[in-house]
Amino acid sequence: MTTSNTTEPGNQAEDLATLAKSGELIAAEVGKIIVGQVDVIGQILTAFFARGHVVIEGVPGLAKTLMINSLSETMSLDFTRVQFTPDLMPTDITGTTLLNEDEHGKRHFAFSKGPVFTNILLADEINRTPPKTQAALLEAMQERNVSVGGESYKLPEPFLVLATQNPIEQEGTYTLPEAQLDRFLFLVKIDYPSLSEEEKILLSTTLEALPKLSQIIDGETIIRLQKVVRGIKVSPELANYAARLARATRPDSDEAPDFVNKWVRWGCGPRAGQGLLLAAKSHAGLSGRSEATFDDVRKFVHPVMRHRMGLNFAAVSEGQTTDDIVDLLLKHVPEKASAAAPKKAAAVA
Repeated sequence: MTTSNTTEPGNQAEDLATLAKSGELIAAEVGKIIVGQVDVIGQILTAFFARGHVVIEGVPGLAKTLMINSLSETMSLDFTRVQFTPDLMPTDITGTTLLNEDEHGKRHFAFSKGPVFTNILLADEINRTPPKTQAALLEAMQERNVSVGGESYKLPEPFLVLATQNPIEQEGTYTLPEAQLDRFLFLVKIDYPSLSEEEKILLSTTLEALPKLSQIIDGETIIRLQKVVRGIKVSPELANYAARLARATRPDSDEAPDFVNKWVRWGCGPRAGQGLLLAAKSHAGLSGRSEATFDDVRKFVHPVMRHRMGLNFAAVSEGQTTDDIVDLLLKHVPEKASAAAPKKAAAVA
């Protein structure tokens, strides 16, 4: 089953209906294999149609790889998995230039593409490889092309990086640089399944074979729907709200509440506000709406902002997390700039 030929470009109402229906069908199809994790699948789909990359954080064994592989199967896209290890080199990701010899004995240089030349790249355990190799993804993620030997090579579209990292294994890991983390639209956290979900997982994974998934959408349609998402309306008031949320995370600024000055070492940059609006647009589109709302923004404040802040020693020693800071920010920052903002919230003792 595919929605690739259901509408013609140019009709926003039909495009939005296609986007919403595709999202529902993809989630349902992936649900044949992945038990639970509805919010996680929804967040990945939201990021994908917003043309954003995702870091997925969770303990081993929660089917992160299977989930991503299943998503790519329903979208009829190329999927490549790279296991990031301490000895992985940048050229192992991007590719390299080789000296080849043809049948006539003439030598010439040819570029051999690396695994980054795909639609969906799974960077498994990305924090296990050195910063130099991590940085090889930066250009690909931001510019969607790769430079090797003075030549630039465009990556296929659509292109999405899904990186996984394990939060509990610290030995032998390299913390992702802030510049690279900032290029991920979301940091999504995967938790353990509930008892009923785990029972279903045990029953379904001990069968002879997993069910075959249907193709819901193709690459050409995805590219068109990603453009539709960019065209979804955002009011000036909503943009102002996103900007004020980001600015409130910056310690020692006029907008920073007391709890930020006490616990935050550095705050979010402008990409946080951009990410909030893109996520809101994508979610609105997946809901079949032509305009984003405050609820759309609030829904994604945690995955957009949790990895763009750094906490100081006081916060860590008191057991605070960036999610705790976001919870307080949502209570502190009003939707309307004209509304009387609450007095600087006192830091929780």
